[in-house]
Amino acid sequence: MKLTVEEYSKKFKMSKEMVHSKIKAKKLDYIIEDSQTFILLKDPQRKQVKTVSTLSREKSTTTVATILALYKRENHYLKLKINQLEEKVDKLINDKEQMLRDERDKIEQIYSNKDEQLQHILELINAKMQHELQQNEDILEVEHKEYEQITELKSYLKTLDLKQQQRRAIRKRFENVAKKDIRIIEQNGKLYLDFTRYDYSDLLAL
Repeated sequence: MKLTVEEYSKKFKMSKEMVHSKIKAKKLDYIIEDSQTFILLKDPQRKQVKTVSTLSREKSTTTVATILALYKRENHYLKLKINQLEEKVDKLINDKEQMLRDERDKIEQIYSNKDEQLQHILELINAKMQHELQQNEDILEVEHKEYEQITELKSYLKTLDLKQQQRRAIRKRFENVAKKDIRIIEQNGKLYLDFTRYDYSDLLAL
């Protein structure tokens, strides 16, 4: 809606001088047509549309925050699994070390008077202990790296700019080949991807 200076002064009960003062101070929106100044009034309906748009953006922001929260929760779960695995391996290593120490002590007691033979046996035991400890450390390192490198399919798809129908189609495609495709890791009913070792562009294509 647009009003002349005179119409605006009557509508809002103020002098023309006051209206011109507000125009100069740029406190009013106005246009000039055919050498006449018109003051523009905001459309209440337009304001309502703007409010709805703002609510839509806020809803979108909330959705992104929810996705990030779920992604962080999934990462937290994987870190807990890694910690549990490390504790389990550490316990196995400690138990194996204790068993080997007990075995070594028994041999030392039996062959305490046979220095040369005892030395040979102890060297074998120590070599065995070192070998097994190295194997356990290698297993821990490999499994630790695998947990850090794999990505859960569902969480990964949520990070992509895809529609819900597209995500469902891609997830269905992975589920159909999961049993026979070595690139897909299936654990506890979930599918995981290892982008450091495999390319999944054929299955992720739209």
